[in-house]
Amino acid sequence: MENENKKSRKWLWLTIALVVVAAVAVWCAVSANKAKGVEGVFKFSSTFVMFTLAFVILALGYLLGGINIKGVSLGTAGVFLVAILLGWLCTLDFAKVPLLSSFHMTSTGDAVVKNLKGPIQNLGLILFVGAVGFIAGPNFFKNLVKNFKTYILLGAIIILAGTLVAVLCILLTDYGSEYWAGILSGALTSTPGFSAAQDAATENLALITLGHAIAYPFGVVGVVLFVQLMPKFLKSDMEKERALLKIGAAEEKRDYSKYFQCESFGLLPFSLAVVAGLLLGSINIPLTGKGYNGACFSLGTTGGVLIMCLVFGHFGHIGKLSLEVNEHTLKVLREFGLALFLLGAGFEGGVALVQEIKNAGGAGIVVWGFLGGAVMTVFPMIVGYVFGRYLLKLPLLNNLGSITGGMTSTPALGTLISTAKTDDVASAYASTYPIALILIVLASQLLITLM
Repeated sequence: MENENKKSRKWLWLTIALVVVAAVAVWCAVSANKAKGVEGVFKFSSTFVMFTLAFVILALGYLLGGINIKGVSLGTAGVFLVAILLGWLCTLDFAKVPLLSSFHMTSTGDAVVKNLKGPIQNLGLILFVGAVGFIAGPNFFKNLVKNFKTYILLGAIIILAGTLVAVLCILLTDYGSEYWAGILSGALTSTPGFSAAQDAATENLALITLGHAIAYPFGVVGVVLFVQLMPKFLKSDMEKERALLKIGAAEEKRDYSKYFQCESFGLLPFSLAVVAGLLLGSINIPLTGKGYNGACFSLGTTGGVLIMCLVFGHFGHIGKLSLEVNEHTLKVLREFGLALFLLGAGFEGGVALVQEIKNAGGAGIVVWGFLGGAVMTVFPMIVGYVFGRYLLKLPLLNNLGSITGGMTSTPALGTLISTAKTDDVASAYASTYPIALILIVLASQLLITLM
């Protein structure tokens, strides 16, 4: 009897809930009919549009990235391609389509695009490079001392190879040094290089933006595929390669139980390291006799946060305060950060590409730019791999890790970690990245000032 009473009350409350929902729906429909139609029912703020797009891109991106063809997949880079596609779709005119008009983007100046490109992308970058820094930190400086010359040489060779291709493109075409400097920064996925080119240019800034937007997508996907395909082409024994990577590393085991931890996730030391990194990255260093009125160099968000997280990860504690960050926390921050970074870069790129192509007024410049950018992405990697393997005698994973750093490719590092099934490759990336970052900034400026 008691069970029957419970069932009766359950159905009573369910009926009441359905009646209330139906009444609200009818009221909204009647009100919509009197005013704006179906759009009156939904209130789509810019915040709603931004987060809806973000999570749709993440869902579809991981769906695309999960497609595996003979052991090769896009992984997190699938988020980037979906973001570009949706960025382009949002430039279409949805004015006559109910509800979708709120998702129409006219330019990269729209609030949604600026927020995805700015706060969302930068947050992702901070989370990713911060996690990489803490992962590589305990063994980084010992390995850097041991392989310092190797990392400098490989980083320099990669940037030099890409710059030489850019110089040839300038000499063989009529599109100008500004355009090819933009292509170079996009091919090497270097935002600091892009900014340096804009600072050095006195005219044709739109051509720099166009070149960067054209070359950037292949710059991301090309390196991601390279680090997956090379082990397959070489038929490498990944167990053996992981062992060689560990042999070359000076591993350090630590006991953190004697230090004080505020919380188990390690978000306190992570936050402190990020703040210190942002301060370090904001320091400007003049590169010419003009002082701060001329070209300046800074590590930026990426370089500053990476270095400080390496330092925090290296020392492991301040006095009795533990600086340990939970391993699972780092893996979540690394993956989520990479996805957010690709989301922001891809969506803004999709909108910008359409906008800049319209401004350029022709498909020829796009085709030549894409082809030139593809060569600037692939050629330096091949040169870097051959140089690393046959002259520097680097093991495969160490070589590929250095190449991702030399190409300043954040997404490719995430893919390489998944392919290699070890975080140890992050050390080679982190060692090569700073020298490559400095050289690509200088190369972007010199292309414009000297050519």
